[in-house]
Amino acid sequence: MFFYFGSTNDLKDRLKLHNKGAVRSTKSHMPWRLVWYAAFLTANEAQDFERYLKTGSGKAFGINVLSQ
Repeated sequence: MFFYFGSTNDLKDRLKLHNKGAVRSTKSHMPWRLVWYAAFLTANEAQDFERYLKTGSGKAFGINVLSQ
């Protein structure tokens, strides 16, 4: 299983791009399906959370949330 954490202002469009193979870093793991998302009021908040999810404790948090 492969997890992808990212931020966007158009979730449906971004998922379509990933599933079309238009994103080089995720192309080899298609097809993608959305299992969880978080919404933020500002882009800065979203980017801060994305950075956190890419840390050791953030990865553990993400795996814990997704395994429930």
